[in-house]
Amino acid sequence: MQKTCISSYTLEQLAEQLKAMGQPAFRAKQIFHWLHQKLVTEFSAMTDQPKALLAKLEEEYYIAAPVIQRRQQSKDGTVKYLFRLADGNCIETVVMRYNYGNTVCVSTQVGCRMGCRFCASTQAGRVRNLEAGEIAAEIYAAQKDIGERISHIVLMGIGEPLDNFDNVMDFLTIISSPEGVNIGMRNISLSTCGIVPQIDKLAEKKLQLTLSISLHAPNNAMRSQMMPVNDAYPVEELIAACRRYQKVTGRRISFEYSMVRGVNDSPATAKELAKLIRGMGAHVNLIPINPVDGSPYSATDAENVKRFQNMLTDLGVNATVRRRLGSDISAACGQLRREAAKEEQP
Repeated sequence: MQKTCISSYTLEQLAEQLKAMGQPAFRAKQIFHWLHQKLVTEFSAMTDQPKALLAKLEEEYYIAAPVIQRRQQSKDGTVKYLFRLADGNCIETVVMRYNYGNTVCVSTQVGCRMGCRFCASTQAGRVRNLEAGEIAAEIYAAQKDIGERISHIVLMGIGEPLDNFDNVMDFLTIISSPEGVNIGMRNISLSTCGIVPQIDKLAEKKLQLTLSISLHAPNNAMRSQMMPVNDAYPVEELIAACRRYQKVTGRRISFEYSMVRGVNDSPATAKELAKLIRGMGAHVNLIPINPVDGSPYSATDAENVKRFQNMLTDLGVNATVRRRLGSDISAACGQLRREAAKEEQP
């Protein structure tokens, strides 16, 4: 019998499962505490539960518990993990240290099918979606390893979060639950390459998280060259969805803009970008890209990034340059996973 990941149930869903097993209602909260507050990885650790129930749970369920396959630590304190999942697939998770706390960047899929040409995550395509409990377990495993609390989450690792919508929504419910690690929505950022129908669907949830849009170009010709998803959801449709999202949720949107030498870093492009998003009160996060094997793109030099930022600011757009963390390790998203896969090939 194939076991089910018990870590993937929200408290409400877990209560339904236990009710079907004839268990009293309070058991659900107790077991949820063990999974998402005490962070146990074995049913035998749930010492206040009846042995008969634990045996039944062991028979039908498993607890998501990724194993550290590789661990790299940068001189700046950034820690990058290659986690091996129960089925043997690998994902990446990164802990970044800031003065306001520890931020974890989690993966939401094994691989990615979006095909962005500057990203290592997508080069082998998507293998499968991660379950809600597997995403949460990335945080738990990292927190145990560093021995410090994780206070902020960014869904910007391997995979497209809105391409795994239902599991990601359950993950957000679990991780923000007061019965679990209780990380508030305002401390969570979700990054998407721009799947318009799912942005509208997310808006309906009225969550107080930060939505980050991987924009990277202000027009269709340029963006389609870099991001095939733009062929399905062109720039004008994406920006319209962003404006709808902002109107429904009242939350400011952040635009991620990877600076690529000779592609999207000219003064004319800065003016076009400012015109596109002016009036939204949006924030632009300029990102010097990390080098990726097999990609034709290279990073813009720091001086040009600063010039681009100043132009946006002068044109009334709030823009900052993302601090590069982990530059002395396999920093590009998906790079560590690719390196490990190559080494395992016969």
